[in-house]
Amino acid sequence: MKIKCDVCKTEYSLPNVSSGMVRCAVCGNVWHCNKPSNKSALMVFFASLCALLAATVFAVAVIVTSRHDNPKKMPLVATLTNVSTITDDSGANRLVVNGTVTNRSDDIYGLPDLIIISYDAKGTPLSHQRFMPSATLLDAGQSVNFSHTLSGDVSGVKKVTVELAEYKQGPEK
Repeated sequence: MKIKCDVCKTEYSLPNVSSGMVRCAVCGNVWHCNKPSNKSALMVFFASLCALLAATVFAVAVIVTSRHDNPKKMPLVATLTNVSTITDDSGANRLVVNGTVTNRSDDIYGLPDLIIISYDAKGTPLSHQRFMPSATLLDAGQSVNFSHTLSGDVSGVKKVTVELAEYKQGPEK
């Protein structure tokens, strides 16, 4: 425990002992030294606990507002329902990609183009094919199905995803 003489400001380091009288070796001043209470340790613990709670609340708030399934941030969602292989008239294999675009908002949205991305076994993109869905507008809560046949060589394709091209927001509220 550290103490300081009130008269000459000499500092001392004492072992953690109970309260008592202390005499300064430099000036001879005598004063009563109180053992520090554990309140400061309790306050540090309480402050740390409050900081941890605040950080947790902040993290949860950030996660909830930035979730990918937040209808306000992503009102339109494209999902794949089926990918199948067909053989065309020339004997080449083609992938047919089927899926759905859903409007999760309360507004009407114009449908953007869809982008089908094919990947190889290592996750490297092989091709990006953009196409227009059959509908141009999607009412609140409605879905529309799409189907697209990929052009080009599909022999190395191991994974297919669908993305929405950039789209314009619905009416401002």
